[in-house]
This record gives sequence, structure tokens and C-alpha cells, in this order.
Amino acid sequence: MAFQKAVKGTILVGGGALASVLGLSQFSHYRRKQVNLAYVEAAECVSEPVNREPPSREAQLLTLQNMSEFDILVIGGGATGCGCALDAVTRGLKTALVERDDFSSGTSSRSTKLIHGGVRYLQKAIMKLDIEQYRMVKEALHERANLLEIAPHLSAPLPIMLPIYKWWQLPYYWVGIKLYDLVAGSNCLKSSYVLSKSRALEHFPMLQKDKLVGAIVYYDGQHNDARMNLAIALTAARYGAATANYMEVVSLLKEAEPHTGRQRVRGARCRDVLTGQEFDVRAKCVINATGPFTDTVRRMDNQDAVAICQPSAGVHIVMPGYYSPESMGLLDPATSDGRVIFFLPWQKMTIAGTTDTPTDVTHHPIPSEEDINFILNEVRNYLSCDVEVRRGDVLAAWSGIRPLVTDPKSADTQSISRNHVVDISESGLITIAGGKWTTYRSMAEDTINAAIKTHNLKAGPSRTVGLFLQGGKDWSPTLYIRLVQDYGLESEVAQHLAATYGDKAFEVAKMASVTGKRWPIVGVRLVSEFPYIEAEVKYGIKEYACTAVDMISRRTRLAFLNVQAAEEALPRIVELMAKELNWDDYKKEEELETARKFLYYEMGYKSRSEQLTDRSEISLLPSDIDRYKKRFHKFDADQKGFITIVDVQRVLESIGVQMDENTLHEILNEVDLNKNGQVELNEFLQLMSAIQKGRVSGSRLAILMKTAEENLDRRVPIPVDRSCGGL
Repeated sequence: MAFQKAVKGTILVGGGALASVLGLSQFSHYRRKQVNLAYVEAAECVSEPVNREPPSREAQLLTLQNMSEFDILVIGGGATGCGCALDAVTRGLKTALVERDDFSSGTSSRSTKLIHGGVRYLQKAIMKLDIEQYRMVKEALHERANLLEIAPHLSAPLPIMLPIYKWWQLPYYWVGIKLYDLVAGSNCLKSSYVLSKSRALEHFPMLQKDKLVGAIVYYDGQHNDARMNLAIALTAARYGAATANYMEVVSLLKEAEPHTGRQRVRGARCRDVLTGQEFDVRAKCVINATGPFTDTVRRMDNQDAVAICQPSAGVHIVMPGYYSPESMGLLDPATSDGRVIFFLPWQKMTIAGTTDTPTDVTHHPIPSEEDINFILNEVRNYLSCDVEVRRGDVLAAWSGIRPLVTDPKSADTQSISRNHVVDISESGLITIAGGKWTTYRSMAEDTINAAIKTHNLKAGPSRTVGLFLQGGKDWSPTLYIRLVQDYGLESEVAQHLAATYGDKAFEVAKMASVTGKRWPIVGVRLVSEFPYIEAEVKYGIKEYACTAVDMISRRTRLAFLNVQAAEEALPRIVELMAKELNWDDYKKEEELETARKFLYYEMGYKSRSEQLTDRSEISLLPSDIDRYKKRFHKFDADQKGFITIVDVQRVLESIGVQMDENTLHEILNEVDLNKNGQVELNEFLQLMSAIQKGRVSGSRLAILMKTAEENLDRRVPIPVDRSCGGL
């Protein structure tokens, strides 16, 4: 196998020649390196960023307005669009990018969080002798290695277990996984291996053990997708690209060529979504990188354009971290309907997905209860019967729309490859469609190559291989220790900041508020069970966050981890943003309402409310009903048939527990289904029935009443923090 150039000044050397130069042992060590050293040279070719920090959004808007003409205008701020902007600007092209919402607000923030070549695509390539699928896998494995190298703070290798329940599957899957390693070549993260049944259960103790034969473990990458997307956008801005979120393209600008009279796309009419201001952004070349909305922009160019994308919805759910080991994922290669399900640790939680169903294109995809239950049922098939998989343990759920390239011969979306296509219209609009998160960089390279060729732009080859993204260059695994020692941050918070901002974490730490405690000295949390701190809100505004939704979903990932925690943090987040952005009371209320709607519809909160309503059935045994009635009447001493805050306070005071009235109001409001300011016996029985069926978990009122009943005579304090907060 030929190796690419390693460092500046080194000539191209074949594998055999290099072995003779280095010696066998050194050559073996060289081959084992996770990432090809060609990245070093590519990065050295790029000049230093023109901006130490990304310019403000206001400065970027002025640049967009005042520049007479850009070389490249990219429409779309997802991973591919931002990748195009970074590729173009590092080649020396005058580059602009506009996004109608926030960076990574669409598909790019709603992925499975994997950086992978695609094991199932390799399987299809081999079974169908499909060379295109094979090339896509090989390309993705190369890009996987590059992404792990250029953003080490946001990504890391992850071992994924493939449990085997039939003896004949062991050699079948072993050969397939070994081929995956082989195709990766020098970019193989770590060799796959086989585990016995006992060893598999050691690594994944919650696994279904009946009929388990053993397991195969292979390695892929995992990342924080929205933060990765943002890092690409910020890096492009630092290198000189004029990037602006909340800039909607209203129409495309066209001019007639002087010699031929042909209409050519020469920019776009843009509208600032936040202010309503409109202006033209002129460019020699316009790139359409709008993912699922690809055909919408293409029809701005040509109303009769034939659709080239077929959208597919992928739903994911997040569950408590105890559902999976901290550092081992799980792959279900063949679900009950032929799909693939991943079950992965992520941000100390467990993420499960995805589904794959045809859908309509929308800016606000909603996870369906049907898809959520499908994933839960598949998870139950692989977990031990000792682990009760409860609907109430779903902490968040979302749907992402994949922009798959249409294959007119295909009967369903599952068989459609995510290979990308670069389409050039008669008027010169360049569209990049399809592909996958992992290959965003190579997709961008192909797109800019096409732009240079089609529009006769003067630029050299792509320089983004090995180019560190924002925060990656000076990051190290021990960077968080300096944050603890120098600023007095909690270790968990320091690790989070280092893993989110990389070498920029020190800037966030400098903005952290003093806690007033002995320890930690600084770093006031937004919500108790997550390491996000108030300083991140202030810093997030420097990262172009404009709304509360930006902050809870993409600057922090609270909305994707626990919607109840996100809702709890919202008022403080809005207060902090209001202070920085000079919002009045009306604007603050508007932001709160918009963010709550986002959580309710797009992040699974709606599904939570449907698990317990005033129409919920009571399915309890007579003995259980009697037991719960006795518990209820310990609080309803007057036999009114309902309990109020006063009743709960009376019981708590009798066992020596003090709780503020606002907290009690919140606790009762969770179960007050008809919203009349009290919890009736029927509502309490509906709650307990829903808990027994697993539809609701972590109810603070249920836990409080049970603990009070058990401790009325022992005066034991009652824990009232939200427990898991399941949907």
C-alpha cells in the first residue's frame, strides 16, 4: 500500500521502501498510527487565521452588505455548508455563508453522534458487489480518521459491541468486521476482537444473557455533532469567511452573460430573520448546501427542477446513563423490520436510534410515539430481563431529516445510499446533496473543486485535511486539570469545558461567576445534575447564539439530554441572554414561549404529557388501589378527596422537613392533570398506574409521598431533587 507524503519536504514513498528505510519495527509502529501523517503537510500550507476570534454577527452582516462581490456564497449552515465555506476560504477565495436558522439547527445536530464508515454500507457493497458503496465506505473511513485528528476535544474512538446469539453468525460477522478494519487500512482506529459470553457480560452487564454465544467488538468514532458543526463555522469565520446565521435567502440573483445572453446565478437576496432587513449578497458562484431543503433552493433557480433528494426521518431517544456502560456501545444489526439500531453512551447518557422512514420536509420535525416505542422494543430485545426498559425513562427524543439521494429504482429509503452528488444547473447554481456527516469535508472539497472549474475561479487545491478546528490545536487530555487548578472549577465542569471548547475553555473559565462557596470557587451551574455553567451562556453569544433555543440545544446540549432539565434552566438562560442582548420583558417572554414550544414538540416533551393525562386509565389491582388510597389519606387527613400544598406542608413539618412553597407548587403541578390547583385521589391513582406500567418515572410527588409514608415516625429527610426526569 502506498503511503501519502508524511511531512513537508518528504517524497512519496511506497510501503515496502518505507519499511526498508525505517526498519521493520518502526514501520509497524508507523502503520499502527491512527491518523495519516499527510495531515501535517496540509495544515502547514494554510496561512494563520486572519481573526484571533470570530468577528461578531454585526460585523459579519456589514461585510455581507458592503462586499461588492464574493467568489463563493454558500447557502446552508449545516456541516456540509460550513465545510464548503471553510474549504473555500482556506484556498484564498472570498467566501460568504448564510443560514436561515442557526448553525446546525437541522439534520447536523440530530444525528446518531457517530463518525463512522458505515458497517451496514460495507455489507451492502459486498453482498451486491456495489463498487460505489465500497468507495463511500473507504472515503468515510479516511474522513473519520481526519475528523478525530482535527477536533480531538469533540471526538473520540468508541468501541461498539455486536452481540452474537447464534453460532453461525460468529464467523459471518467476524469476517465482515475484519473487512471493515481492512478497508480502513492505516486509518483503522484499533483492531476488532471477539469476546466470550462471560467477557461480553463483563463489558456490558445489562446485556440479554440467554442464548448469548459471544460478541464482536469493533471501533468507530463518536462526536458532539452540533458543537462540531459550530467549530467548523467558527473556524471558517476566523479564516475570513463572512458567515451569518438567521439570514434567509429570499430569491436568487441572476444576470445575463454578455456574450451568450444566458442567465447565470450571481448571488442572492437575503433577509435578516431577526430584524427583517433585506439586502443583496453578490457572488461569482452560489452553492446550495441546504440538506433536506435542497430542492427548495433549486426551484428558486428553476421552477421545473426535478427533485433529487428523498427525505427520510430518523428518530433517536435519550435514556439515563445506567442503561449502557460508560465506554461501550451496542449495535443491533438486524431489527424486527430489518433496520439497524445503535445503543450508545453519549454525554453520560444513553442514546438509542435510529429509525428510517419516508417523511415530508419540515423545519420542525417531531418524533412520533410509534417510533419511540419501536426503539424501546428493540432495546428490550437486547437487554437483560433484570433491566426494566420504561417509557418514562425517555429523557429526550428528536427526529432528524436525512437528505438522501434519490434512486428512482428503489422501493424504499433503506436501500438508498448516502453517496453525495454535485449537481450544476444551467445557470451555474451548484448543489451538493446526499452524503453523510462523516464525509462533510470531502463533500465540501468536491463541491469547491466543481465551483472553481465551472466559474473559472483562481484557487489551489483543498487545504482542509489536517486543519485543526476551533479549540483543537492546543487541546490535551489533561487540559481540564489546569482549569481546576487555575480557576477553582469542579472537576466535572472542567472536563466538560475542555471537551466542549478545547483550548478555548480558558476563555469560558475567565467569564465564570464566583459561587460564594468554599468549593467550587467559580462556575455556577445552570441546572444541578449537568455540568453546564452560566458563563457558557455569555460565551455562547460570542459564538453567534441569538435565541434561547440556540443555547439549550446547540451551544449547550441540554435539550438533547433532558428536556425537563432544559425547561428548568430556561428562565435563568433567558435572564442572562437578556442582559447581554438588551432584551425587554416582551422579548424575554417571547423567547421563553418559543423555547418551550421547541421542547414540547421537537424534543419529545409532548410525548411526556401524553403518558399521563386526565383521560389516563387506572389499571391497578384492588390491593394496589387500597394501598395507594391509604398513602393518599395520610396527606388528605380531612378526607376531602384531594390534597393541596397546605396538606403536603403539614405532613412534611410533622417529620421535620422544610420545603419552599414554589418547589411544592411545581411538584403538585406535575400531577395536577386538570390544573385546578389540587391533586385529587383519581389523579394520584392515574399517576401510580402510569408508574407501574413504566409510562412515567421519576415523579417527585410519588417519591415524596412514598418516603413520607415510610418515615413518618423516623424523621428521615426526604430527597426531592428531580429523579432522572423521564418523559
